[in-house]
Amino acid sequence: MADLGVEFCGLYFKNPIIVSSIEPTNSLERLKSCIDNGAAGAVVKTLTDIPSMVTLTKHSKYAILNETGEIIKGKIPRNFVFYSRSGFSSTPYGEWEKDLGAAQVYAAKNNAHIIASIGAGSPETWALISKMAEDCGVPLVELNLGCPHTSHMSGAKTGVRIGQVPELAAEVVGRVVAAVKIPVLVKLTPEAANLTDVAASVKQAGASAVTVNSRFTGFAVDIETGKPLIGGPAGVGGPWIKYVTLRWVHDIYSRLGMAIAGSNGIFDWRDAIAFIMSGARIMQVGSVLMLKGYEWLGQMIQGIEAFLEEHGYGSIGDIYGMASRNAAGSYDQQFVEQSLHAVVDDEACTRCWNCVHSCFYDALGRGEEGVIQHLENCIGCELCFNVCPFDAIAFAPNA
Repeated sequence: MADLGVEFCGLYFKNPIIVSSIEPTNSLERLKSCIDNGAAGAVVKTLTDIPSMVTLTKHSKYAILNETGEIIKGKIPRNFVFYSRSGFSSTPYGEWEKDLGAAQVYAAKNNAHIIASIGAGSPETWALISKMAEDCGVPLVELNLGCPHTSHMSGAKTGVRIGQVPELAAEVVGRVVAAVKIPVLVKLTPEAANLTDVAASVKQAGASAVTVNSRFTGFAVDIETGKPLIGGPAGVGGPWIKYVTLRWVHDIYSRLGMAIAGSNGIFDWRDAIAFIMSGARIMQVGSVLMLKGYEWLGQMIQGIEAFLEEHGYGSIGDIYGMASRNAAGSYDQQFVEQSLHAVVDDEACTRCWNCVHSCFYDALGRGEEGVIQHLENCIGCELCFNVCPFDAIAFAPNA
């Protein structure tokens, strides 16, 4: 049986799947449901002292969209768009003390961890709430510097407003690191100019790891009514965004060697494997649980284990960072001389002409008896291979 255990911020996680700071972690009972369904940890929905961010959660709105921008109506596509407005925890942070402690005790009995997400309104309260969480026995705090809603909320000078500026992010992290003894995790915003620069800044300030990353701010339109969905701008993410997230996981892993929690873009175990191979040690799963239920956690964990065993990997460590290590360091390092050219199998070809329509190097043409090849023009770009629906294209070495 493959070993799913991972080390993250000095803590042992029995598997790489934890629940992100989201509605499914907004109470003690919900946190217990995360643990009961196999999660190795759960991040409490962000604790705050900002009244407007509490009010926002009590007026949450959601529009879950398909590939054409329509409400899914229960038919959940793999690449759904999660478009929503929701703030921080609907319970004042001071009222969380008892439940935080109880949640951690429950998690510890199940070989799991509770992580406290913090989103405060001043440097002093960032430190104050983080210290409160530590005193409750929580072994790790996450500073929410990625919430996309804070730039639109009056009086909410937190989240993305801080996370976009490396110096401000470092100041908050420094305050918290000085106030607590437990590790500090920082959730980054994809709206920063360069996430790796922000990660480097918070690392220097004492952060043990980063979560890559929160959601963007988007604007969805109902073209039938000419009105924005759910009234206006909102946070946007979902499985479709994973390639953008993975870009930053890869970059931060490759350049900084920091411990990373992957987030935003994870639908199932396949995505989790991709995040691990890119350099994430653990995964924060969120929006998919709101559509699939807590039971989805178990399917993800089982899928990861099955993949490792089927491919002969003994542990998560065997695949950690493998794709990033196999990647070229820069684009120019990928500019190797093409040694292959496309070859069309006339018997398998059905004359759909997809390859001809997609060849912009004059290597393929349309003829009366089939595809005409001009091998001297083929650069081996592989676009024709991608659009052929009948496996009629292969590649052969250049002469």
